Amino acid sequence: MTDSKRYRGSDKRRQLMAAAAQVLHRQGVERTTIADIANAAEVPVGNVYYYFKTKDALVQAALAEHAGHLERLTGELDKLPGPRERLRALVGGWIDQREVAARYGCPTGTLAVELDKREEGGMDLEAGRVIRLLLDWAEGQFRELGCPEPGDLALTFVGAYQGMSLLANALRDPEIMVREGNRLLTWLDSLPGAQELR
Repeated sequence: MTDSKRYRGSDKRRQLMAAAAQVLHRQGVERTTIADIANAAEVPVGNVYYYFKTKDALVQAALAEHAGHLERLTGELDKLPGPRERLRALVGGWIDQREVAARYGCPTGTLAVELDKREEGGMDLEAGRVIRLLLDWAEGQFRELGCPEPGDLALTFVGAYQGMSLLANALRDPEIMVREGNRLLTWLDSLPGAQELR
């Protein structure tokens, strides 16, 4: 296989992964077909099976895509000078995505809930691992800030995001993300820390 064919193949695989993440977020696992993902990726349906043999393989690819997106996002946030600024910037991003959250909920959270309801297990645990990435990153920020019990604070922080995403989606009200996001920002500013950056 030439390098250009290998590149095109990996590029097509990435297209399918991104499309799977997007379509599954919007439609859910049960309502999504392989054809839906192929159409979103602009790939013939028959070509999908070359990269992903089953719909479950596409769900796993979507989870990998969510994990990769989160790692890229936190990598960008880590360029900010301090932990409080990083956490605040993440909340700002959540607020900016309020319309998406109100329409579809949190990409990983909604997928985790849906996968947990399936009889065949396993992939719900993979969704949990993506959420764990966010928890671990947030815990590191609270630890760097010098807060006591950084793991508990990370749970509060991520739980607040999941809650406001769920409510914004259930009520189709993006302003919930704004109000609750601003409440989270106030909470972050009120936390005592050994390292004060604001």
